[in-house]
Amino acid sequence: MSAPKVEIYTSPWCGYCTRAKRLLDSKGVQYIEIDVMAEPARRSEMTDRAGGRTSVPQVFIDGQHIGGCDDTHALDKAGKLDPLLGIGA
Repeated sequence: MSAPKVEIYTSPWCGYCTRAKRLLDSKGVQYIEIDVMAEPARRSEMTDRAGGRTSVPQVFIDGQHIGGCDDTHALDKAGKLDPLLGIGA
């Protein structure tokens, strides 16, 4: 089974972005980081994909919107993040 595609929309100096990336890093997950400050056109893409949510970070696993930092940490705490990431499967 191949590793899932993980994407995270971020901006510099965003503490929540750092926390979300730190969680993914702690799990050894490779992800594609999309900096919406460096690529402003990607912000509207993010908003469309995230169902209108405009804040960063926004995390996607295999195209499925997971949510922001708190949502990602809540999934992890509930034991539901690792299966989405293909960890322990």
